[in-house]
Amino acid sequence: MRQKLTNGTILTPFRSIKNGTIIVENGQIVGIHEGNIEVPDATEIDAKGQYVAPGFIDIHVHGGGGFDFMDGTEEAFLTIAKLHAQYGTTSLVPTTLTAEKEDLLHTLDVYEKANLQNANGANFLGIHLEGPYFALSQRGAQDPRYIRNPDPAEYEEILSHSSSIVRWSAAPELEGAIAFGQRLRQKGILAAIAHTDAFYDDVLAAYENGYSLVTHLYSAMSGVTRKNAFRYAGVIESAFLLDLDVEIIGDGIHLPAPLLKLIYKIKGADRTALITDAMRGAGMPEGESTLGSLKNGLKVIIEDGVAKMPDRTSFAGSVATFDRLVRNMVNMADVSLLEAVRMASTTPARIMGVEHRKGSLAKGKDADIVFFDKDIKVSMTMVGGKVVYSK
Repeated sequence: MRQKLTNGTILTPFRSIKNGTIIVENGQIVGIHEGNIEVPDATEIDAKGQYVAPGFIDIHVHGGGGFDFMDGTEEAFLTIAKLHAQYGTTSLVPTTLTAEKEDLLHTLDVYEKANLQNANGANFLGIHLEGPYFALSQRGAQDPRYIRNPDPAEYEEILSHSSSIVRWSAAPELEGAIAFGQRLRQKGILAAIAHTDAFYDDVLAAYENGYSLVTHLYSAMSGVTRKNAFRYAGVIESAFLLDLDVEIIGDGIHLPAPLLKLIYKIKGADRTALITDAMRGAGMPEGESTLGSLKNGLKVIIEDGVAKMPDRTSFAGSVATFDRLVRNMVNMADVSLLEAVRMASTTPARIMGVEHRKGSLAKGKDADIVFFDKDIKVSMTMVGGKVVYSK
């Protein structure tokens, strides 16, 4: 099937093409042209003067639409994928929470079944295991009952159980964490630094041994620390100093405007990926909710556009959708639309190693495309040439 997308402003990684045309065949982009060209036998899709951008890629998301991936059901996976597609996400990396080994293995099994059925939402790029190898002092909303040090017997069993793991986040200062990072890199799995009290030397050792990404920068990690009167650089400063990629929760609450601006100024669009880190409350009304599985998750409250612990002493996850992230980078951080879209698509695609087929509008890449207006309100989402959402 041939499709012609026309009458929109096409956003490529480095420029915009007004009134351009994109030609799609069999789920792939086969041509991008200036002007409204003739395409025989094509189904025409009118962008109606809106922006035409590469689909957003969320490399860290836990849930949405009232479901969490830790619910352990195919319905949860498929509903979350469909919900986030409504807001421009065309690819996502389902993310777990710290849990017992058996729960992680079950989630991996369910992912593989759901992945075969996922035809009406954002596609899956593989599983991100967030934990359980974290610093207890930086657990955030992660359940302390399940936090532990890397155990080779355990992680080798998990790695051999499934080939769907594409990313694993851990605290690099823990005993065994460096060997763990080396093992992940041997397996071609992205090793990320997260929920950590590491100092610069710990991060440097991690960087030299396979860790290449900092999970939700500023959240659940050390900054400058005083020890015996001396100051030490933490993970935040290390992320700025080293050539590490960073991901940021761009909901405008986890990081206020000055920090969004600072991260962009230091790391730039090519090293910074936007993430929702959304829990089940994304796309849902405010009120009581659950972080993690319904079986043994943590009770939280959603208010002020974010999930909080019941005592309101800390955040317990984001309820953002991806359109909000792009809008915030433009309106709060003074980032250009092209750069904000790059942080939402091209950069996360590179981080996850799928830039050869996703992350930008270019000939030969998957037709993962989103239409939105000047306010970043999404009207259509296309995944692999199939319209999965249309307003």
